[in-house]
Amino acid sequence: MSKEINVLTYNIHKGYCAGNRRFVLESMRSRIAETGADIVFLQEIHGTAIKSPAKRRRFSYPDQPHFEYLADEAWPHVAYGRNAIYRKGDHGNAILSMYPIVSWENIDVSIFPRSSRSILHGVIELPHKNTHLHALCVHLGLLEKERQEQLQTLTDRINSHVPRHEPMIIAGDFNDWRRRAEHHLHDDLGLEELFVQIQGRHARSFPIWAPLLPVDRIYYRGLKPVACQRLSNGHWRDLSDHAALFGVFRL
Repeated sequence: MSKEINVLTYNIHKGYCAGNRRFVLESMRSRIAETGADIVFLQEIHGTAIKSPAKRRRFSYPDQPHFEYLADEAWPHVAYGRNAIYRKGDHGNAILSMYPIVSWENIDVSIFPRSSRSILHGVIELPHKNTHLHALCVHLGLLEKERQEQLQTLTDRINSHVPRHEPMIIAGDFNDWRRRAEHHLHDDLGLEELFVQIQGRHARSFPIWAPLLPVDRIYYRGLKPVACQRLSNGHWRDLSDHAALFGVFRL
């Protein structure tokens, strides 16, 4: 059994392309599967999406929850946490895993009523000497005040629920284009960011047609970074408004 772990984080924009002109969830499923990721961190993914029969036919909406549709047969273990609930559905964060998710919890970190956010914390049992990997999928708020409080909640959660000897990956959309999350994640928790360690700077991941803002991240602790890649060219440009980030770690 390989001791390398491939991970992907992707804000899928509720399955729509940039500009919301087309519903491209089927293409997203193909591209994500092609990466060979062992663990996938997803943001802005629908759990329930109520559409009329006409819209379902027109846009080829799946009848099942979108996280199950993306997982398909490639990732047998799935956790989903809602962070926005409305009249015709809900969306949130999801973790897809090749390995068993032995427990998971969704932590509400919403500050404002119209800006629902959460942190999905899953514990994954790796086949490498029965190692437990803590996987936290995050999508933080757009405002600085939101993010500061949400990062403090994240810090408290890790300090109380993640033993120092167990490896951890935190991935998702931090909306932290000013790069102010480092105080909490590096100084307080001892985390490193994958792209910073390998390439010397955060990956610019938004918007997909001209990536400028480094909002998507992959942080880790207790693992060795091996490789990283921003997926923003070719077919990826026709999908979400965010680039996907891919990383390889070794235990």
